[in-house]
Amino acid sequence: TSSPTCRTWGGNRLLEFDVLSCWVDVQFLCFLSTAVLVSLVLLSSFVHRFLRFHLTYAYHVFLAFLYHKRRRKNIAPHRYDAFVSYNMQDEAWVYEELVPELEGQQGWKLCLHHRDFEPGRPIVENITDAIYSSRKTICVISQHYLQSEWCSREIQMASFRLFDEHRDVLILLFMEDVPGHLLGAYHRMRSLVKRHSYLSWPRSARTIFWQNVQRALGIDQEDLL
Repeated sequence: TSSPTCRTWGGNRLLEFDVLSCWVDVQFLCFLSTAVLVSLVLLSSFVHRFLRFHLTYAYHVFLAFLYHKRRRKNIAPHRYDAFVSYNMQDEAWVYEELVPELEGQQGWKLCLHHRDFEPGRPIVENITDAIYSSRKTICVISQHYLQSEWCSREIQMASFRLFDEHRDVLILLFMEDVPGHLLGAYHRMRSLVKRHSYLSWPRSARTIFWQNVQRALGIDQEDLL
């Protein structure tokens, strides 16, 4: 009689199967690891180049959302009439024109970066607290402002509050004629608030300008959206 055989594998006896073929192919494993690493580097580069600002915006909006939820549970009166968002290039105008008029002449209480932000506190927390601790946010808009990443974060947080509370909390002061391509993502918000608080710094008739700012600060109108 013939000797018993195990199961066959590809026509051969299982006992004769070459177990070396079951070993891991080191070259294939190195190729796979390299391909995964290269894909991750390319994906990271793509996110950093094209989606960095979107992810940063989503992060800050999420922080503003959490802050707003906490604030609703513990409602406190506003500490300021307005938070002034501006670029350092426009600081001279803010301290020489805006602050003397709004605080000195009209009596409003303003929140300013270098004067009222808490030292040692994360800048994002200072910005969020300033926006929600003020009745309104005044954005001093210029070409320098639109090119600043931090100013962009401030106006985006303020616009989130605008849409969330359905309240006229945003005042745009355009210091100069801004080319349309620089407005970018702001054009929808600009068209939304134009009929309520869109103001341009004039070369003359500045008394009327400050009267309009005073009127905009005095309005606490809801359900504008």
